Amino acid sequence: MNKIIVYEYEDFNGLSKEFISDVPDLRSVDFGDCISSLKVIGQPWLAFQNPNYKGLPAAFEEGEYKRIPLNNQISSLQLVTEDLENPQITLYENAKYEGASKVITEETNLTYGYFNNKASSHIVQKGAWLLYEKAYRSGWLCIAREGTKNPDYGSIFNFHDKCSHVYPLKAGRPVITTKILWDRKKVESESEVVIDEFIGINATDFEQTFNSSNSRVYETATSHSFKFTPNLQIDEKFTLSIDPSTTLTVEKGKPESIHTIDKVKVIVPVKIPPHSELNVQVIKKLVTASAPVEVSITRNGKTKTEIGEYRTVSGRSINARYAVKPIEIKKKT
Repeated sequence: MNKIIVYEYEDFNGLSKEFISDVPDLRSVDFGDCISSLKVIGQPWLAFQNPNYKGLPAAFEEGEYKRIPLNNQISSLQLVTEDLENPQITLYENAKYEGASKVITEETNLTYGYFNNKASSHIVQKGAWLLYEKAYRSGWLCIAREGTKNPDYGSIFNFHDKCSHVYPLKAGRPVITTKILWDRKKVESESEVVIDEFIGINATDFEQTFNSSNSRVYETATSHSFKFTPNLQIDEKFTLSIDPSTTLTVEKGKPESIHTIDKVKVIVPVKIPPHSELNVQVIKKLVTASAPVEVSITRNGKTKTEIGEYRTVSGRSINARYAVKPIEIKKKT
């Protein structure tokens, strides 16, 4: 959900209102020229000094703003609906898109290059941009949105040869959901490990009790990990539900695995026949498996689905194997 919550006073105090769509005139909802702090969830919002999105502008990306520019001066609000991924704007040296040009796809301080204070027109190919009069996002600013053209900075903006910093607005945090496609699970390897072994000998003519309990409890660890595929580009933290009690938190650039500890009860034989040797081995089966993960990323009402990979090395399967063999009893002479 994209929304903005506006407050009458600084630090989110006083009266408040919440909006999920454009408000051309805040006086019509009894909240004009009184906003001093705000919170943005999702896509950025634009604020304007005058009704109908005119006058001095300010832009607010997702976050909390205890104090704001245009304090007690905001008269209209507008939600940025553009797709803000892979932004692109072309600046031109002269009006009407003539002269030298510069294509920009990321935040750029023009004072570090050869195009500082040279732009006089622009075309926005993708995204929503803020063009600043001074470096470091300061001074007067111009808002440039996808699909728009400004053929002449002079006639309206008096902005000829004054652009020094260019900033693309960033989208809000996406909603990410995941689903492990268990029906496509693949077992990559299996191996067995002996984790316990014991032997009992009964040299008598009667059945003997080997121990007092017919079960033993063993601890075993299972590792769970998530692998990013080349196409999966997510910078946000998200969770992967493996089972009702196990959730893996995934964040790119950090360890993407967890270990869970289980206790497994194993039934073992406790009786040894007469003149017999009982050999018991406790075997743990290690299984390495993988399954694709469907990752759905919803931003600004649009959902795209990518595929990641869940991997596990499990040792939960533990069982006892035993063999009984007769022993030779030497008779006394």
